[in-house]
Amino acid sequence: MSATVRAGVRRGMPVFPATVALGVSFGVLAVPLMGVVAPVLMSAIVYAGGSQFAAVGVLAGGGGAFAASGAGLLMNGRFLPMGFAFAPAFRGGRAWRAVQGQAVIDAAMVLGRDEDGTYDRKLLFGISATQFVGWVGGTALGVFAGENLPDPDAFGLDAIFPAFYIALLGSELHRVRARVAAVLAVGVVLAGSAFMPPGVPVVAAAAVALIGLIPERGGGEDSGPEKEETA
Repeated sequence: MSATVRAGVRRGMPVFPATVALGVSFGVLAVPLMGVVAPVLMSAIVYAGGSQFAAVGVLAGGGGAFAASGAGLLMNGRFLPMGFAFAPAFRGGRAWRAVQGQAVIDAAMVLGRDEDGTYDRKLLFGISATQFVGWVGGTALGVFAGENLPDPDAFGLDAIFPAFYIALLGSELHRVRARVAAVLAVGVVLAGSAFMPPGVPVVAAAAVALIGLIPERGGGEDSGPEKEETA
């Protein structure tokens, strides 16, 4: 394991407990709807908390497998604009770049960004590996030990999911464009949730949030005097 991958693992450890708790919550909620094996396999293969919770929500509301899959697919649509920021970090042919794209997760989007806004693929791999262990392990814990755990709503695990993303968002709000993107995205989600199917508001908000990728110019918070070259 390279030093950069190890650095990614260390960088991902602070949110590891929250990832485990999210996995436990998903496992507990999914068992009555999906059985014992499917939730763990879903976490290992899909590896996307937002889409998995959306699918469970559809199933809990009486929807079928097709509707649940559609909701999950729409939720994962957010990875398309996220991929624009990650893409320059990946190397190789299309197939290998697609494999490397598995490091595109919400936590890595924030934790793996360097000060200049770029990403190192090995750092992303370390962060993603840490979160993968926490997510799948937490799901398995929720599935197999769920009977001995409190109800997710009573224990407050239902609040961990939004709190996790709010915490990730907080570190990005030092940029003016990021604050504008956040406000607009929240507005789209709140307005769209009233009449759009599950998952669609998130995709729309992700599209709005693309403005956060535009570099700030003209004395913005990220701008500053250019460094003079030294001999």
